[in-house]
Amino acid sequence: MKNLSVLLLLFIASSFLSFNIISNSSENEIVDLWWNQEKTSKIKIFLAQNGKYAGKIEWLKEPLDKDGKPKTDNNNPNEKLRNNPRLGLAILKNFVFNKKKNKWEGGTIYDPNNGKTYDAYMYFDGNNDKLQLRGYVLGMPFLGRTSVWERVK
Repeated sequence: MKNLSVLLLLFIASSFLSFNIISNSSENEIVDLWWNQEKTSKIKIFLAQNGKYAGKIEWLKEPLDKDGKPKTDNNNPNEKLRNNPRLGLAILKNFVFNKKKNKWEGGTIYDPNNGKTYDAYMYFDGNNDKLQLRGYVLGMPFLGRTSVWERVK
């Protein structure tokens, strides 16, 4: 009986440890390089120094403007930032993983094509190589759109 109790205790402990390892690794599942839906840019998602997930543009299909110069953040509402290069531009900020909902939420996405920032959340819908990213306005997710990003292989 004592051996059975020890085995049961070991099984429960190993199951608990395995569950924690799995749930922690799923939290970082978005840390990678992603194609945007149109395949015009690659975005690197990473865990930022503040402990939240962020993303920046790592590659552009068309990195130069019509004059042959590197594209800039020319639509930024802050005029002082309009000369910043698009390559390396932070477009995802402050995402936190919600274990109960199995999604990253509380963040924002910046669209350099129109200079607007949207509330956003991200999640996987059964395929961890396709990231669903929903951007929305006025704090209302139904007032937005979902873009599907694909993991770069």
